[in-house]
Amino acid sequence: MITAEVSLYPQKTTNASQIINDSLEALAGHSLNANTGPISTRLQGTEEEVWAGLKTLFNQAGSRSEVNMVVTISNSAG
Repeated sequence: MITAEVSLYPQKTTNASQIINDSLEALAGHSLNANTGPISTRLQGTEEEVWAGLKTLFNQAGSRSEVNMVVTISNSAG
């Protein structure tokens, strides 16, 4: 099990919130525990699912605007 703390920052758009929300909705097809806060989302699951979820977030947001994505990944239990 790994955890990723991820923040998306769409660039050159006036629809950043919508792009972020749509990207988070795209995670519905993944078996991840996702907790969204005001500036980041915490993903927890198997290594394969977390990496796939991160790719989904980036690709979904990137299809609508340039995007920066900041991720911290941990394999610790705490």
